[in-house]
Amino acid sequence: MGKIIGIALIVIGVALAVWGYNVYDSASAQISRTFTGDTPIEAWLGMVGGAICAIVGILKVK
Repeated sequence: MGKIIGIALIVIGVALAVWGYNVYDSASAQISRTFTGDTPIEAWLGMVGGAICAIVGILKVK
C-alpha cells in the first residue's frame, strides 16, 4: 500500500511542478515580472509543492 501512495505522490508532484512552471512561464506572469519584479505565488506553490510531493513519493517507494 505504501508503494502505491508513493507512486501517486510522484505523479501528483510532477503534475504540480509542471503546472507551476506553466504559470511561471505564462505571458501574464512575464508581464508582471517585467513591471513589478514579482513572481505569482501560484507558480512558487506549484513548483515547490510539486517537488516536495515528488521527494516524499520517492522516499515512500524505496
